Amino acid sequence: MEKDILNQLGSGAWMNGFDNDISQALLRCEDLCFQLNNLPPSSIDQRHGIIKKILHTVGERFIIHSPFHCDFGTNIHIGENFVSNYNLTILDEAAVTIGDNVFIGPNCSLCTVVHALHAEQRNAGIMCARPITIGHNVWLATNVTVLPGVSIGDGAVIGAGSVVTRDIPPNVVALGNPCKVVRPIDRFDYIK
Repeated sequence: MEKDILNQLGSGAWMNGFDNDISQALLRCEDLCFQLNNLPPSSIDQRHGIIKKILHTVGERFIIHSPFHCDFGTNIHIGENFVSNYNLTILDEAAVTIGDNVFIGPNCSLCTVVHALHAEQRNAGIMCARPITIGHNVWLATNVTVLPGVSIGDGAVIGAGSVVTRDIPPNVVALGNPCKVVRPIDRFDYIK
């Protein structure tokens, strides 16, 4: 039953997010994140074991600094050679897919959930979710927020403090609120 309601939530359909199965799944994940965040960084094997219980998929090489928070974890897919700095939050009501060689700076948030605009509906738990996709070789600098339904192309760099509200093409530097493409990344950016 829990899996069915989570699939419905991730489908993009408006629904009641106060469902008991959703609450139980949130509690399960919050407990696991609490366990993770209370282990010392040197407990690498224990930390990796908990992370693999939380996330649907994750590559063999990854670093996730504490604190780390997510809603379900079961909707998160992370590739190889992933690095997230302190205080990554992923609200994964819909799928969050992160490619290989992705670096995420401190205090970043990936948010798939959308709440109803009318207070009466919002207070009743009406919500939907839209997936987030982050390509390979992407760097999100510090304090970046990625909003529902956004895709970030391979090789993109998102500047500090950006709020990504729309898709970002590959191999560009983008920044700001709202985040906009500033320029392509080209051969002149190569450090000699």
